Amino acid sequence: MRYDLVIVGMGSGGLVAAEFAASLGLRVAAVERSRVGGDCLWTGCVPSKALLASAKVAHHLRTADRYGMRAVEPEIDLPAVWRRIRGIQQQIADTDDDPTRYEAMGVEVVRGEARLVGKNSVAVGERTLETRRILLCTGSRPAVPAVPGLEETGFLTSENVFELERPPRSVAIMGGGPIGVELAQALNRLGIRVTLLQRGDRLLPRDEPELAAILAEVLRAEGVDVRLGTEASRVVREREVKVVESATGERFEAEEIVVAAGRTPTTDGLGLEETGVEVGARGVVVDERMRTGVPSIYAVGDVAGRYLFTHSAGHEGAMAVRDMFFPGKGKVSDLVPWTTFTDPELAHVGLTAAEARERHGEAKIAVERADLSHSDRARADGAAEGRIVLVTARDKLVGAHILAPAAGEMIHEPALAIRERMKLRNLASMIHVYPTMTTSMNLLAAEAAYRYARRFGWLIRLNRRGGSRSRRP
Repeated sequence: MRYDLVIVGMGSGGLVAAEFAASLGLRVAAVERSRVGGDCLWTGCVPSKALLASAKVAHHLRTADRYGMRAVEPEIDLPAVWRRIRGIQQQIADTDDDPTRYEAMGVEVVRGEARLVGKNSVAVGERTLETRRILLCTGSRPAVPAVPGLEETGFLTSENVFELERPPRSVAIMGGGPIGVELAQALNRLGIRVTLLQRGDRLLPRDEPELAAILAEVLRAEGVDVRLGTEASRVVREREVKVVESATGERFEAEEIVVAAGRTPTTDGLGLEETGVEVGARGVVVDERMRTGVPSIYAVGDVAGRYLFTHSAGHEGAMAVRDMFFPGKGKVSDLVPWTTFTDPELAHVGLTAAEARERHGEAKIAVERADLSHSDRARADGAAEGRIVLVTARDKLVGAHILAPAAGEMIHEPALAIRERMKLRNLASMIHVYPTMTTSMNLLAAEAAYRYARRFGWLIRLNRRGGSRSRRP
């Protein structure tokens, strides 16, 4: 049997691509060496958000006096929290990500290690799948920094931290990106002592700096020991603790070390070089249509190294299938919003202020800000620590950055405005529900509209004078 499409990897990109391709009546095989669902279900989005949800409940109990109730120190059963995480994962695995669901669509799920043995051939064990097109969706794995003693001492990553039976009482987290920051807040709120070590001078270096700085202070206020400009030089074990030593001689002790230092694309063992597929520092090299240098082979998601997000992988998977089997081009979008799901959440779409100045020039850029301390809804919810930052170039919205509760929900309005090349003042014409957090965004748009209207104030004055003359006898 010759397939129309063989998908290698049933994570976020592979699942979307398989469902789309099957709906078109194509003959599809999907190869998976481990569990269907990929990083998102088993080591990323789902378990981390479940952990954050439990941690938020503990935080609300601890700070209930802010809402007129008696604050209590929660009795936290950490093994029960971890069991809840695994239960949620299993619910999804048994329903939306169940392999039998895809088999019912007509997708043949093939278990085993895949290796490309030709431009139209994929070997899985003793079997070779012949196909018109190949789609690589093999994802990524945690990157491990080359710190002396780290491997010998042992450490956790996102791949095994959610499989623990008994979580540690203290952790040192190496890395201040989204994974490290989310874990730091969640574990701290659950009563685990957390030291967050970031090599750079700020957390979340891809996000708007002023919002990342506010979030760092929120973490510190909650008890996370945030250490910026701290690079690990050595890791050792001393009796019952592990010690991270910095280049400046500082020592950070913890029961366990969690490495959250980025991701590495999973390309080994696939036979890519032998097939002529180029692999670069960020993963498989692709064009704007997710094509490799081999016309029959595409790659999407983390393995292609564009944006390491579930939603981006899904978009790329669908567009790659479109490009393979439909006339025209399936060019993927470069406008990818993302959110770090701390409390408050930090959402991002488009350009930061610095990126906008570099691309468009200082004179053409305006940055509008609204602190949540002036938001009626934020005050009512007791969540006034946050800010909205909107970036315009020649009055058109080119970037939006939100530090607020549910910022991940709020970011889609400005994302649409950026995609449609709208002016900020255009958002003021849409009535926003009051009181909501998005009212602050509407106020910034209204201020832009008022400024624009004031340019034509001379017409009002002219009409006033003209009207006065017309009433003279």
